[in-house]
Amino acid sequence: MGSLSLLQSLHENLSGRAQVKSVFGEPIIAADKTVIPVARVAYGFGAGAGTGGVGDKSAKGEGGGGGGGMRATPFGIFVVGPQESRFVPVHNQKKIVGMLLVGAFLGMIFSRRRR
Repeated sequence: MGSLSLLQSLHENLSGRAQVKSVFGEPIIAADKTVIPVARVAYGFGAGAGTGGVGDKSAKGEGGGGGGGMRATPFGIFVVGPQESRFVPVHNQKKIVGMLLVGAFLGMIFSRRRR
């Protein structure tokens, strides 16, 4: 498999799977409202190939490889009803608390340096 065909194969495979539906499923209909999950979806891939020997010019060397990955994180939900539609964000409490702690720690370090 050539480098270009390997990249195309990886792209087709990952782009077909990198969807909100593949992670959270279909929208949910309850009573007169529809709940639609929203996520941030990202994917990346890479590949490489090589030829030529190392050191010995008469040795024939070859190599190749590739890989990829996908990441989906919840972002919120849309609630669609007959009277109104609204977006309800999902907040990651652990991330917010972690950032506050890191900020406090850095503030203590920099305040000591000023003295």
